Amino acid sequence: MKEPCAQLLPLRFFRQFLETLTDDVGKQALLSILAKAKLPADLVEPQTVSRYNCAAAAETYANIQKAMRIYYGRGARGALNRIGRLLWPRLLETASLSEKAQAQVIRTLPPSMRAKPTLELLARFLREHPEGVTVHTLDLDLLLVDRAGAVTTGQKEVYPICYVTIGLAQEALFWASGREHDVEERACRAAGAAQCEFKVTMAK
Repeated sequence: MKEPCAQLLPLRFFRQFLETLTDDVGKQALLSILAKAKLPADLVEPQTVSRYNCAAAAETYANIQKAMRIYYGRGARGALNRIGRLLWPRLLETASLSEKAQAQVIRTLPPSMRAKPTLELLARFLREHPEGVTVHTLDLDLLLVDRAGAVTTGQKEVYPICYVTIGLAQEALFWASGREHDVEERACRAAGAAQCEFKVTMAK
């Protein structure tokens, strides 16, 4: 079996995640969430983030989402899914020139051909190295494979926890096609899998 990729998270993605999270829940509420999980308040301070490398970003990304799961309990899935959906337009807005060009090309394709290149653009946003996140055809459906699984860094759960990624994929596909897609996390590193896998069911 191929060894899992190192758990790294691009710094620009991490910054946009923090800004989206803070705007959505409010800074005071976010500090309360961190406190309940016994995490330091300066995790979300700009001066702290500026000192991070991609490994530290992955660890903090995972710890903040663990804090959200502790704070919200069963409501964490919906809260983190919403963060993922709100994050997608921010990623497009702050994309590189080549990524913006890729987004423009996607919108010129027939709607039925937009899903895979859209997920490939999302993969670019999520990964630090080309092999970290990839997209594959699965019969008539699609599979987003996250070998790095930054959100699972140091996490052990009995169920999949990549709710932000699910929200990102849902919003990206809605942006591309104007309709909702079913996105299911069928394997997760936090639950013992070698990689995180997200099945996107295409309309028949």
